[in-house]
Amino acid sequence: MEAILEFFTSLYNPEKLTDLIRSGGYLVLAAIVFAETGLFIGFFLPGDSLLFLAGLVAAKGFFDVTILMVLLSVMAIVGDAVGYGIGFRTGVALYKREDSFWFRKKHLHYAREFYEKHGGKAIVLARFVPFARTFAPMVAGIGQMSYPRFAAFNVFGGIFWVVSMVLAGYYLGQVAWIRDNLEKVVLLIIFLSISPILFEAARHRIRERSAKSAGRQSPPH
Repeated sequence: MEAILEFFTSLYNPEKLTDLIRSGGYLVLAAIVFAETGLFIGFFLPGDSLLFLAGLVAAKGFFDVTILMVLLSVMAIVGDAVGYGIGFRTGVALYKREDSFWFRKKHLHYAREFYEKHGGKAIVLARFVPFARTFAPMVAGIGQMSYPRFAAFNVFGGIFWVVSMVLAGYYLGQVAWIRDNLEKVVLLIIFLSISPILFEAARHRIRERSAKSAGRQSPPH
């Protein structure tokens, strides 16, 4: 258990995550991107910061940036396709699944709300939002979105997400200030990634408080 917790911690430590990227190479990067987009156990993985750091490492000559972007784009697309397949086959039964260490229904519900709000665009937008990134394809499958329509959003979103984040790391990583303040930059990326979740959570609380307040103020019949 300690080894698992240590691994999780390393995923959010820029130095340790960079070491993991270097030691694991293309294979580890491909596996993480696939797991985060295709398997519900991957909801905790740091997709945006991982891609950014992979681009930064590529800028130092450790990876071929073109091969990196093509490989990870393919894995992101395949991952979402697998997630869609899981949702399509399991249907609403997934909502009845009990919570476990690897699965939280609240993340599935958040992805459903995200999908209902943005429609097909959610498949693209969710790439940049933790939890939604993992569960939105499953929700699309549960909702029986036609696969050709899903595939169009999936391919565009997968390529756009990978290329934008990798190139950001590749070019910004050459700026001395960013290299010297890498931990702050990664924390900023993580904050920007989870900000939609924080915003929705705050808005949900405000709505709940308003509803309770209105309920107390309404006269009895």
